[in-house]
Amino acid sequence: MKTLYLLLCLLGTALPYAFFGPWLAQHGLAIHLLTQQAMATPVAAFAWADVLVSGLTLLVFIAHQQRQKPIKRWWLPVAGLLCVGVSLALPLYLYLRERVAEQR
Repeated sequence: MKTLYLLLCLLGTALPYAFFGPWLAQHGLAIHLLTQQAMATPVAAFAWADVLVSGLTLLVFIAHQQRQKPIKRWWLPVAGLLCVGVSLALPLYLYLRERVAEQR
């Protein structure tokens, strides 16, 4: 499973940035425009709401798991969530958990 989680980390980083990279190159870091376009349609707003709730859920899950079964470098998925999104953060956290489970 560890290898699969690492592959999902790569896919979870490459795929979102394949769409965001060209937009960023064209518009720069125009937060107002990004927000405006992200909420331009009800479907886009739905997708963003889903991603935001998923990200919040992942943060709560990581915090809860740290109290029960702490893992080293727990902050890496949190950084991944902020820099890329849930598509990187979730498989990265699962990968780190698998590593800890193997060591026990």
